[in-house]
Amino acid sequence: MANPQMVMYDEEFKQINVVIEKLLREANAKVIFLVDKNGQLISGVGEVERFDTTSLASLTAGNIAATGGLAKLIGEKEFSILFHEGEKDNLHISIVGGRVILVVLFDSRSSLGLVRLRVKKASDELTTIFNRLLEKAEEKEKSGETDFPFAEITDDDIDNLFS
Repeated sequence: MANPQMVMYDEEFKQINVVIEKLLREANAKVIFLVDKNGQLISGVGEVERFDTTSLASLTAGNIAATGGLAKLIGEKEFSILFHEGEKDNLHISIVGGRVILVVLFDSRSSLGLVRLRVKKASDELTTIFNRLLEKAEEKEKSGETDFPFAEITDDDIDNLFS
């Protein structure tokens, strides 16, 4: 299959949240965001109310895209892990399953080593969930099913929308 549209189902969304909530606790992080490569926030746990999540998601995706350009310039496929160290807070950014971006914000209560260790395990679990989602999407595409059934729309229907 070329590139089926991935749809997030409630079951997988709950599984994703379980994984990132566990990562939040085990890595002693402040916040964890999961973002798609287009810059859309998938989920966030922890102190999310402190942040403009829309901006954070789009800037994270931009960061990954820019770093990907740098990687190609030096002959690498991509840099799958990025780390930004601040005065008080640190960001650990990683690509999960080649599909989504995992962002972990942590402070001095944790360490980069602990975060990297816990992110590795969580990334494996998230990759499994996203692979299942992709398989579901491919099965539905092959069978001709859609998750958003629409009735056939006629020109008259469109005209009536603007009457």
